[in-house]
Amino acid sequence: MLVLEGLMPMLMPRLWRRLFEQMLKLEDGQIRFFGMLMVLMGLSFIWLLA
Repeated sequence: MLVLEGLMPMLMPRLWRRLFEQMLKLEDGQIRFFGMLMVLMGLSFIWLLA
């Protein structure tokens, strides 16, 4: 997982910084919703591979 998370800052640091700055402007509910979507996508991916 850390390998995948490290690819964007390694390959595109300016884009990663802009994305991170935009995420800081989001409300807590929006961040929670985004986090929930990521969890569901990850679980779906694991389910498809199993």
